[in-house]
Amino acid sequence: MGTTGRGGGGSLRLPGLHGYAVEFSPYWPGRTSCDVLFYFILGCGTLAVLEQNAAGIILLRSFDWNDGLFDVTWSENNEHVLITSSGDGSLQVWDTAKTKGPLQVYKEHTQEVYSVDWSQTRGEQLVVSGSWDQTAKLWDPAVGKSLCTFKGHEGVIYSTIWSPHIPGCFASASGDQTLRVWDVKAPGVRHVIPAHQAEILSCDWCKYDENLLVTGAVDCSLKGWDLRNVRQPVFVLLGHTYAIRRVKFSPFHATLLASCSYDFTVRFWDFSKPNPLLETVEHHTEFTCGLDLSLHNRGQV
Repeated sequence: MGTTGRGGGGSLRLPGLHGYAVEFSPYWPGRTSCDVLFYFILGCGTLAVLEQNAAGIILLRSFDWNDGLFDVTWSENNEHVLITSSGDGSLQVWDTAKTKGPLQVYKEHTQEVYSVDWSQTRGEQLVVSGSWDQTAKLWDPAVGKSLCTFKGHEGVIYSTIWSPHIPGCFASASGDQTLRVWDVKAPGVRHVIPAHQAEILSCDWCKYDENLLVTGAVDCSLKGWDLRNVRQPVFVLLGHTYAIRRVKFSPFHATLLASCSYDFTVRFWDFSKPNPLLETVEHHTEFTCGLDLSLHNRGQV
């Protein structure tokens, strides 16, 4: 695992552990990433909190869990708190200021929880999780049980991402080949978009356009969707040679995004250009599953 981009990078090797997800801290410019890892032999997971300094990337703190960890999200109201999601159907709340944990465990999903995201819109402290049990659940971290369960997908949910613009609105991507948009204040789903003819493993919202989302799928394509007209994608990006595991829009550029894939590569795109593929990074020697773009350091991935 490592960081890359125009500003240079670094790497840290943790033998026996396979990275699943990574997220930059929204608070600490030096706390560049937080990796969720899976130890294949024992079937357990490790949360590794990493920090980058002049010497490279160091392991700041690690926490073990008795099942695989698949996703992670930082708190939006406490710089030390984050939540992970696990193969045993639970969410874990951790405090990096403490040496042991977790602080809390929420277990309501009946299968693997593959996605967890903390809302970025002010005035609400909400977390959404997506599971292989085909449901998404809404949580308030101060409450010990879920607030609501969202049903409708006919396949496993791989990705649940809050809108950075619209309070209470999130998107979900599923093995049922659809992208769906939900409103926590309204029953039922707002949009059902048959986005690919393959399982959709990832989705993300544009940071500069509240109506624009991107999906990445097993068909190796990225597609952009305008919620005002979902009959056709507004862009299609081709180049990956295996399933796209994660896609993220840039926090600094309206038309820039990055994707990572089971083809071992990270690719950078500008969908506004005639030749949208900007760069292909081939640093990894295994499946590339996690990806995030720094809010603090422009160009750091």
